Amino acid sequence: MKELYGVGILFFYFLKWPIAIAYPYMLTHGLQHNPVIDILWIYSVFLIIKDLYMYIRKRKS
Repeated sequence: MKELYGVGILFFYFLKWPIAIAYPYMLTHGLQHNPVIDILWIYSVFLIIKDLYMYIRKRKS
């Protein structure tokens, strides 16, 4: 279970920005909707919003 958790952390640490930016672009250029990739995109956007919130919160204090 630790390995799966570690892989998830590394996967989203390095790929959240490319997924969040490239997926909408690919949808407009012929990629069909895929529920798994839709969920990964939503989760990536959520992680980006969380990171920005934590950055702003840390900066104020």
